[in-house]
Amino acid sequence: MRRFRLATLALTLASSLGVMLALATPAQAAAADRYIALGDSYASGVGADSYTSESGSCMRSNNAYPALYNTNIKPASYRSVACSGATTADVINNQLSALSSTTTLVSVTIGGNDIGFSSIMTTCVLNGEAQCIAAIQTAENKVRAELPGKLANVYNGIKSRSPNARVVVVGYPVFYQLGNPICVGLTEGSRAKINEGINLLDDTIRTAATSAGFKFADVRSAFVGHQLCSGGEKWLHALNFLNLTISYHPTAAGQSGGYYPIFRSTAG
Repeated sequence: MRRFRLATLALTLASSLGVMLALATPAQAAAADRYIALGDSYASGVGADSYTSESGSCMRSNNAYPALYNTNIKPASYRSVACSGATTADVINNQLSALSSTTTLVSVTIGGNDIGFSSIMTTCVLNGEAQCIAAIQTAENKVRAELPGKLANVYNGIKSRSPNARVVVVGYPVFYQLGNPICVGLTEGSRAKINEGINLLDDTIRTAATSAGFKFADVRSAFVGHQLCSGGEKWLHALNFLNLTISYHPTAAGQSGGYYPIFRSTAG
């Protein structure tokens, strides 16, 4: 009986130690990471204020999810080269050079500007429902026909330069909560089509990321209740005629409450 109890105790201790090691490993890996952030305005933090002086028109914010990861997790090294307005071609031509064989963690949010995100929203705001829906349909056709190949080029470039890195591809939030009769501005039909286009974009990015062997950080569910036309605190800027650049981008609360937790849990 005593031998049995000792054996049971040994197994319990071994199991507990295994759990402790499993829990410790991600933290240790994160602290030792050499982290590079790539992408567009959603990664640079447009709309989240507190922009770094060195970033200029790229508008990299201290409140963006990559910067929050650096502040809270404190990896061994960190650099963001994300830039407002970036396309997949910009990432390839201007951002991938920040990567190296010693990079161990990469995040990237890209794809929205390749389908003309800004011009679509301008059309929807200025030209009514019919033209809004037509513009989004054109963009959806482009997503299906062109975006997978463009994303694959970015992802292959990341793998080529940083073959041992964990790569997290981060998506986009859906803008509108539908069904609110007192929400002003765009028509319900325009909002529904915009949401449809964003969902197609995210699903296409997720498929491409998975095919590349990368993880996909899906922020859509995190923003539910905080979208435009929702009853909760808004985590997205509505149309701002005084500062058009920040329109339809996450606020600081959207970065910290929506983007950062999802990225952190996906990055490990």
